[in-house]
Amino acid sequence: MFDIKWIRENPDDFDKGMARRGLASQATELIKLDQWRRDLQTKAQDIQAKRNKLSKEIGAAKSKGEDAADLLAEVAKSKDAQAEAELAADAAAKDLDKALSQLPNLPADDVPDGEDESANVEVRKWGDIPSFDFAPKEHFDLGEALGLMDFETAAKMSGARFVLLSGALARMERALANFMLDLHTTEHGLTEVNPPALVNDGAMYGTGQLPKFGDDLFKTEDGLWLIPTAEVPLTNIVADTIIEADYLPRRYTAMTWCFRSEAGSAGKDTRGMIRQHQFTKVEMVTICTPDTSRDELERMTECAEEVLKRLGLAYRTVVLSTGDMGFGAQKTYDIEVWLPGQNQYREISSCSNCGDFQARRMKARFKKKADKQTQFVHTLNGSGLAVGRTLVAILENYQQADGSIVVPEALRPYMGGLEVIAADGK
Repeated sequence: MFDIKWIRENPDDFDKGMARRGLASQATELIKLDQWRRDLQTKAQDIQAKRNKLSKEIGAAKSKGEDAADLLAEVAKSKDAQAEAELAADAAAKDLDKALSQLPNLPADDVPDGEDESANVEVRKWGDIPSFDFAPKEHFDLGEALGLMDFETAAKMSGARFVLLSGALARMERALANFMLDLHTTEHGLTEVNPPALVNDGAMYGTGQLPKFGDDLFKTEDGLWLIPTAEVPLTNIVADTIIEADYLPRRYTAMTWCFRSEAGSAGKDTRGMIRQHQFTKVEMVTICTPDTSRDELERMTECAEEVLKRLGLAYRTVVLSTGDMGFGAQKTYDIEVWLPGQNQYREISSCSNCGDFQARRMKARFKKKADKQTQFVHTLNGSGLAVGRTLVAILENYQQADGSIVVPEALRPYMGGLEVIAADGK
């Protein structure tokens, strides 16, 4: 969400930012909408001022015993005119808010320009890509051969893009989530939260899922939404609040199920666990002051990377181009883990700085003790990590020729000391 005053004062900069997003100029039409709204508000205020003057004249006339019928009739008319102007001003304000709410955030200056992921820029790599003396399999072949990953039974219950994990793989998913939460809370200083998985329209609007992406979400019959990520409830913790600056930054983490109705491009990743309608994710959210959000993005990305380092999974980190970046982000790092079965890097985390884009929608502010005025906070979010995709990466990177899976050392304490997952699934 944007400050229309800033757009009025910086129309060229705004349009340049929209152009980097691949969008046509917007400033002129937005400023016209805003001027119409302001003109209607001024009209209503002028009518009110005129009626106040008439009221005084009525009082003076009555005190002199004069007939005030004409003045009273004029006051009555002015009330109707003011109400009409106020309704029109409210409608204009809603039109302006609707137009602003559907525009993506402006990219940061250091974000590479480009139409799609082909313009993303690699910033670093970590780890050695494993080599095998056999042809590595994809995760779904491994999981099904182990008898612990069942897409057919899940489809009978729920349809496509669901999975039923059992035995050691079900335990590994739980172990991964616990491992990530312990790392983030004990070493990275995040506060664990167990948030609602059902939220209202306001929460979805605040983080930018509504109105633009409503078709990608699941909605209940009573109007609540299933969260697509814990970013939604974690960020909305500070909605409609004014926070003392001394309490910032606030860093949260949560493990939740996430639900997405649109699970990716048709025909893409139709097999396996890469794109699911329901998946487990450990999310990170930071609320901070504007002067620290750039550093907080680097910190958050390092927290996500550390999970992969502890698990011994090779990855690379890329900064997304303007054409590949999410709706609410100013800047995004994607962390891509190596998947031997696919012989490529695949996204396992996105860490984004949203600046004050979400805060304006949520009315989330902070105040320094010495200042009278408030400012909008900055919000950041990132996967720390997507648990299902991490499970996929372990299966493919730690597979053995006989189809068994070595359990990474960091996970063994969470797996009751289990070192290898064999075909018996125990």
